[in-house]
Amino acid sequence: MASVTNTYARAFADAVFDGRLDPDKTLQEAQAVAEWVAESKELREVWETPSIIAEQKRAVLDAIVAREGISRLVRNFVAVLIDHGRTHFLGPIVKQFEQELNQRLGFIEAEITSAHELSQADHSNLEAQMEKLTGKKVRARYSRDESILGGAIVRIGSTIYDGSVAGQLERIRQAISS
Repeated sequence: MASVTNTYARAFADAVFDGRLDPDKTLQEAQAVAEWVAESKELREVWETPSIIAEQKRAVLDAIVAREGISRLVRNFVAVLIDHGRTHFLGPIVKQFEQELNQRLGFIEAEITSAHELSQADHSNLEAQMEKLTGKKVRARYSRDESILGGAIVRIGSTIYDGSVAGQLERIRQAISS
């Protein structure tokens, strides 16, 4: 599966950059289509049923594209997936496409969890610290988890920076017990 998602994601990113299209807009449209497919059992069944001919599947796609104002490139990309029987990979491909765009544009993704809602100044401060630490521009996603008590936990790839109160208490507990 990884090679399928990587191959399609790279090809889609190549098309975006070759066509000098807006990567963010294209990503948002692709994510929207992937969400519709994930949320609609009927749409998945139509696009994944082998007995329905490709022209009918593309007609459904064209109706969605016309209604939602999706770009030609995203439409054509989904049509390729339909034609090759790969629509069940749409979600993972779009996720990999996002990572491919981030890599090509020099961004890293950071997941930041805090105990309470952070202000815009806090967002800017945390992102600036992460940019200094990694040397790359940061695209951050924020979430809340009251169980960490205070501070923040930042995940960049497989690396976790735990500045939470709960994490500090756990480190103190381990130091005392050893």
